[in-house]
Amino acid sequence: MSAEYATFALAPAIRTGAVSPSGSHRTHRDFLDFVVDGRPLLFRLADLDAVSPLAADIPPAILTESVRGLLLEAAAPLEGGRHLIYGCPECDDLGCGAVTAVIERDGEDIVWRDFAWQTDDTADLDFNGYRGIGPYRFRGDRYRAELERLLRDGEDETATPSHRRVLLIGARAAVLGKLAAALRTIGIGADIVQDTDGVTDDELRGYGAVAFGRAVTGEVRARVRHCFRRAGADVAYVDGLAPVIPVLVAQIVTALDPTPPERRRVTALAATVAEATVEVSSAVGVQLVAYRLDRLYRTHEKLLLDDVLEPGTHRIPLDAKAVKGASFVVARTTGSELVVPVVRRSAGHRAHTDPPAGLT
Repeated sequence: MSAEYATFALAPAIRTGAVSPSGSHRTHRDFLDFVVDGRPLLFRLADLDAVSPLAADIPPAILTESVRGLLLEAAAPLEGGRHLIYGCPECDDLGCGAVTAVIERDGEDIVWRDFAWQTDDTADLDFNGYRGIGPYRFRGDRYRAELERLLRDGEDETATPSHRRVLLIGARAAVLGKLAAALRTIGIGADIVQDTDGVTDDELRGYGAVAFGRAVTGEVRARVRHCFRRAGADVAYVDGLAPVIPVLVAQIVTALDPTPPERRRVTALAATVAEATVEVSSAVGVQLVAYRLDRLYRTHEKLLLDDVLEPGTHRIPLDAKAVKGASFVVARTTGSELVVPVVRRSAGHRAHTDPPAGLT
């Protein structure tokens, strides 16, 4: 076993929620990812839809149990000294599949080794082992210090979502109602108001984003921003691109993403009527979906790509019918999203990880 040390840290991460016009959804999850040698460990698992056991929405007692397990202060939950590293984001059933590893002491050090994909009580390293991942040797004092932060006072603030609520301000009540329902379905709280008059500072500080409808006047926008500044609330502001619920959800998910840009997997996205250009920082499964509004303002959805992309820039030809008229492209991975309008001029327009400008 190598004696070379790896660094160990925890960093906020998300499993993005999503909705489709058909009503199907994927739950939004906030969690802490394991960062090994400065890189999220999940990024080494190219097409894995999973979260760590350090999720924000689990009861404190279960979080404490998970942390004590990683600290080797409690018995390993699986045979052979194995611990769950990543599991199903929709449930806690091992039958859905999980990444597990042996965690053990070696003197003062902590070692993670024999990573495997596991679907029952016993891991089969010959068939389901992750070759090329680990073993990782961590300095015991630094490893323990990072995890013990989560046990101070029973709960560390970094283990909870920063503010997974959004305030929706607009004129079209029907669209806002559908958007709020969609956000709540994937685990993001949403409230609808016409203005922030009468909303207390404590309430304002509970939001992570504000989404404006296109009919909201500049005067109202300025007043809302003033109210949040007065309350000392640091929020992201989203200008809705169009009354297309999946597009609006993607904008808001992006605005609420706490992940630093350098740790996101999709780093850039652009779309013209001819092609979409997407940049990824590590090998990852990517879905590209086009949404368009027809003349009767009905939403049409078209899957453009569902594949694992290697790091770099990728150009995907588009079906002109899929992006006819007012249309938008969403790039979606398990950990991040970007959305841009389809432009009808020459390529070169680019949207980075900042929330796109442009609800109802």
